[in-house]
Amino acid sequence: MTTTQHKAVAAGLALLLTGAASAVGAGSATAAGSTVQLPVLSSRLDAGAACATGSDRRATDVPWEQVSLQLSRTWPFASGTGVTVGVVDTGVSSSAPALKGRVTAVGDAGTDCVGHGTFVAGLVGAAVEDGVRFAGVAQQARILAVRGSDARGAVTADRVADGIRAAVNGGAKVVTVSAALAADSAALRSAVALAAKKDVLVIAAAVPDTPATATSTDTPPARDYYPAADDGVLSVLDVDVSGKRPTGAYTTSSASIAAPGDGVVGIGPKKAGHYIGSGASLAAGFVAGAAALVRSVHPDLTAARTATLLRASAYPADVPRLDPYAAVTSVLNGTAAAPSRGDAGTPVHLPADKAAGPLRRALWPASAGLAVIIAVVWLGLILPRGRRLGWRPSRPEGTAGPEPEGAESPVPVGTGVQGTSES
Repeated sequence: MTTTQHKAVAAGLALLLTGAASAVGAGSATAAGSTVQLPVLSSRLDAGAACATGSDRRATDVPWEQVSLQLSRTWPFASGTGVTVGVVDTGVSSSAPALKGRVTAVGDAGTDCVGHGTFVAGLVGAAVEDGVRFAGVAQQARILAVRGSDARGAVTADRVADGIRAAVNGGAKVVTVSAALAADSAALRSAVALAAKKDVLVIAAAVPDTPATATSTDTPPARDYYPAADDGVLSVLDVDVSGKRPTGAYTTSSASIAAPGDGVVGIGPKKAGHYIGSGASLAAGFVAGAAALVRSVHPDLTAARTATLLRASAYPADVPRLDPYAAVTSVLNGTAAAPSRGDAGTPVHLPADKAAGPLRRALWPASAGLAVIIAVVWLGLILPRGRRLGWRPSRPEGTAGPEPEGAESPVPVGTGVQGTSES
């Protein structure tokens, strides 16, 4: 090998090592820089505990739940305009920046000491803010704040029933209920019946939120919870990033649909920061936002048919998983909701590792360096050696001119033996 060839190979190796080092550094920095520790959301406060003050930490990455629900594909088709969603919870803060100007409160529900109702309302319809990629499902929907608990989050059947009635009478077309009660009541059934009569879709958490102390050995037995198990209610289970139920979660055998609810990002009652929370009550918020999108696109669709469409367009699973894009873009056939999923039928692959995308992008310099070194080695070593051994490039088929004397007919590497066809 000549001195020039040695220098060329050395330069190629240096470039390859530099690219590889850049890839490792970029992947690590991006992965580390994208990790934001968010405060954990509470669903109720103990006696004497201070009210939620809001979070100073902001989530700057796209949350996994927005990716899994394909919201970026859905928003060009629907925004929730013209639809009011009732949030029966701990109240919804009318001063939450991401909901500014779109919250109407029943009574004192415009304040939220706990923060849970505001979090759910944000999943339904929080608007995009500068520097933040988190957003609610239906960003133009209006929110009707209704108390379904006391000021500190304690619930009873009567409070929840009164909340559903207030939301229906307040003009909501979709109502999400966070409470999951162990016993049914006449008041709950009456409130749900009123909603059906007024063509209002009631969506409720199928189970209570996962206990904070849950482990793999204390999963509660399956049972029904209310109002989710009442006739006419769309009941919602929570799933994690892999589409599975969280460890230690409450279970039921009668859920209608599933949605993200484990480690999801949301807003607080004050400030512009974010919290992280888990539970079926949060999954119900996502479904309520999707219902608002559907009812904004198909204003003539009844509440019952909206529920049917959400389930029929969902991704097939033990409990069908919510797919807002498929629901919004479905073609309705006649008077029945008969969705045609089209390309929305392709399974949604949930991201298992938030750093995978940045890492793949970081590996591009290494790939480029590898291509360069291969080219350098080819030009500096293999090509001259081949010429010394009498190598000649193959000619395209049909090229005129005799073969060099003593040379074998070249066959491209990887070319199979061609059979002859009979005339």
